[in-house]
Amino acid sequence: MQDSQQVHYSVLLNESIDGLNIQADGIYIDGTFGRGGHSRVILDRLGPEGRLIGIDQDPEAVEYARTHFDDPRFEIQHGSFDRVAEYCEARGLTGKINGLLLDLGVSSPQLDEAERGFSFMRSGPLDMRMNPEEGLSAKEWLKQVDEKTLVKVLKQYGEERFAGRIARVIKEASAKDELQTTLDLAELVRKASPKTEKNKHPATRTFQAIRIAVNQELDVLKNVLEAAVAILAPGGRLAVISFHSLEDRIVKQFIRDQSTMKDLFPDSPIQLEVIEPVLKKIGKPIFPSEEECRVNSRSRSAVLRIAERL
Repeated sequence: MQDSQQVHYSVLLNESIDGLNIQADGIYIDGTFGRGGHSRVILDRLGPEGRLIGIDQDPEAVEYARTHFDDPRFEIQHGSFDRVAEYCEARGLTGKINGLLLDLGVSSPQLDEAERGFSFMRSGPLDMRMNPEEGLSAKEWLKQVDEKTLVKVLKQYGEERFAGRIARVIKEASAKDELQTTLDLAELVRKASPKTEKNKHPATRTFQAIRIAVNQELDVLKNVLEAAVAILAPGGRLAVISFHSLEDRIVKQFIRDQSTMKDLFPDSPIQLEVIEPVLKKIGKPIFPSEEECRVNSRSRSAVLRIAERL
């Protein structure tokens, strides 16, 4: 991640790499390459026989990898991380991955570049796509979504208590073609919010909710977690850094469910079939230190969870 001064920080860097339990000759995947902060440290810990695959759907991140990572042990894959099982199958690596790292959410380069349309603090086109070459932009999505669905999105993905009021003014402005930039939307939400939280921009929740919807982030997360079970080798680690409660809840529940023995027929008087757990939880959730939060304020909401393939 980055701070506002364009200095690059990778959140929970050492903690997440330690959680992967790097083996010198192992095969690892950085599912959210970004600007390669985590990847660099993984490569430092790999021996000459080790291998690292970076994945990113952002063309700028892929270009960065190709120009800054000249290492025969590394390759970059352009695409969404929820297709990781497909990428592994194409390389004959299904069930052979020793560690998968996911650093969720929007990356700092994306936030800091106004043209990407993620930030309510900078004027840019209303885009918000992780991959600007695919799907609808936020502006296009807001124009086509109905008000009822928008209310639901703002409530579920943004936990926005003024969702009804905000959705109504957004749809009115969109119909008049008055939503062109990120600042147009941010100002609209500010005016529509009767109360504000201390030290929090009133558009924070709305931007988060629309970004999640545009990129289908929660569905993608569920897909990649399911894929992780298939691609990891026995003893392989899954390390996931999330930045808001919706993501973390999905990760927490997935690890819990996959590390628990399940009775397929709980109401039957005889035990018919039991599904053995496929993961085990490693340690407790890990949070950034006070020092990390001081140096990089964007790390404040981060939480790291780790699991191991049985």
